Amino acid sequence: MHVIERGTGTPLVLLHGFGVDHRLLLPLDPAIEAAGAWRRLYLDLPGHGQSPAGDVAGTEDVVAAVEAEILDRVGDEPFAILGNSFGALVARRIAHDHRDRVLGLATIAGVFVAEHDRRSVPDPVVLVEDPAVVAGLGDDGEEYAELAVVQTPENARAFREHVRPGTAAADQDAMERIAERYALDAVPEEASSEPFTAPTLILTARQDQVAGYTDAWARVEHYPRATFAVLDTAGHNLHLDQPSLTGALVTEWLARVVLARD
Repeated sequence: MHVIERGTGTPLVLLHGFGVDHRLLLPLDPAIEAAGAWRRLYLDLPGHGQSPAGDVAGTEDVVAAVEAEILDRVGDEPFAILGNSFGALVARRIAHDHRDRVLGLATIAGVFVAEHDRRSVPDPVVLVEDPAVVAGLGDDGEEYAELAVVQTPENARAFREHVRPGTAAADQDAMERIAERYALDAVPEEASSEPFTAPTLILTARQDQVAGYTDAWARVEHYPRATFAVLDTAGHNLHLDQPSLTGALVTEWLARVVLARD
């Protein structure tokens, strides 16, 4: 599995969403680096980026591959985990399965309901519309406009640098196989019903038309040490729409993880 490692200290595993790659989460790195001694492991999930799909044919297989990679790289060392979108589905499963060594869990625009037709999501909306920004992306403009709630030059540059390379690199055959078995065998919060007590961050977006925000909030009582936040003027790529606020909340989560560990 292709992994980008940065820094030293306590391991922090970061899992991107479906059909992109590790580059989507790199905008978080400056805030994490400033937060202290964290060894950041940015994974390309199987079939994404530079990680071959192998025989992965569903989300359960993705979980198994990530668990094996974590074991190989950090052994029995405690770690924190952050997942975005589909990566949050995987991260929640790993956090619950290995709660004895998971120091903290964060989800950003996380998928909490696997089945698209069962999700509670808002209607698509563009709050800051700029046709010139979309046109400036050329052939990539249509893909950008599908999710861009805030169309600005800065946001478009972030898309071009952090989103588009991953969507271009994705193994489409693998995406189709995983999509057919997208749901986990059991919802983590139900399969492991004891409350998850490690410091947690559940970060959602008010205009997220993909994962929504109410499905995540339905799990609030399961996470007694969680900060739950829903950000306005933000869509599914909320950390690109609201970078400063996202960075501040991730930094605060990491501080709580350190405090709880000490």
